[in-house]
Amino acid sequence: MSRTVTMNLKAEEYTNRVLGVIKEKYGLNDKSQALNKFAQMFGEEFVEREVKEEIIKEVIASCDRHIKKYGFKTMTTKELDDLCKGE
Repeated sequence: MSRTVTMNLKAEEYTNRVLGVIKEKYGLNDKSQALNKFAQMFGEEFVEREVKEEIIKEVIASCDRHIKKYGFKTMTTKELDDLCKGE
């Protein structure tokens, strides 16, 4: 289900022109719809639409393995410094 969010933004003149061209090309009502169209066209290069169930399962399994191996042990500042010096 799609939610809408209200935003107030400042755009460069070039961005404004690009949104205007997208608006006209796709027969959209306003630049807000043009921005949504742009995000639909190119957004998945940066952000997946939905987190896939297999990724969630993989993250949970990774966390479970880490907790089994290390527990909930905290790291001291010295241990962190020593770890960072190694790189």
